[in-house]
Amino acid sequence: MAETNAASNAETEAAETDSLAALEDRIRRTVELVTLARAERDRALKERDHAIAEKHLAVQAREQALAERDAALEERNVARNASGEVASEIQKLHAEIEHLRGERKQVRVRIEKLLGQMDLLSGQ
Repeated sequence: MAETNAASNAETEAAETDSLAALEDRIRRTVELVTLARAERDRALKERDHAIAEKHLAVQAREQALAERDAALEERNVARNASGEVASEIQKLHAEIEHLRGERKQVRVRIEKLLGQMDLLSGQ
């Protein structure tokens, strides 16, 4: 019976040792998984922060591009207005030139008549 008790004690001790070893193994794996999960979380947070920073840079670049576009559109509108004003002024000047040419022609005709009359008077 002592042998049975000793064998039973040895089996119980072996079972407890196996159980303890299994528990230690499970704890070790759990620690490894927690460590791995934390590392993955930290990596994911860094990636998120990097993505947020890139997004902010992209938003700033977009806002700057939109501001530059708006400034270019404003410059274009100013140039169009100036161009329209210049075209209007050119039309006015052309009209004035034509009017002055007409007046010059009338003055020439009058002078020619006066010269003709002066020739008639000096010939008499």
